[in-house]
Amino acid sequence: MRPLAGMVAGALLAQAPAAAAQEEALRLPSGLEARLFEVVSDRPSGGGLIYRFRYVADGFTAVAERFDAISGDLVWLCETHALPRISNIGPQPGQVVVSLADRESEFGVYDEAVTQVFEAYRIENDRCTWEMF
Repeated sequence: MRPLAGMVAGALLAQAPAAAAQEEALRLPSGLEARLFEVVSDRPSGGGLIYRFRYVADGFTAVAERFDAISGDLVWLCETHALPRISNIGPQPGQVVVSLADRESEFGVYDEAVTQVFEAYRIENDRCTWEMF
């Protein structure tokens, strides 16, 4: 990665939690309202750059009967909300992970009180293509 591009990306991602708090609620295809909680960037060992877009929706439940609706919401968040933002960050990720939870939580820390789902996508032709973990 070029040093300047990395600094720009880091600065934009560092501002993401503050900006997320100011964002409007997003009406998801399922009818829920979500808001961006935070954007996390990392490079797991042996892997490339990943941007994680973490959203919160009051009243979110992850029950099997809602699987199609939840999947649709995650793809919609990736394509209509995350993609436009990563095009302005700088270095392009190898993967985008979108998560939806019923409340904010600390990234990487298990909390049994939090209901959360997430999916990984690769970006192809300005679309989010699902990738199996």
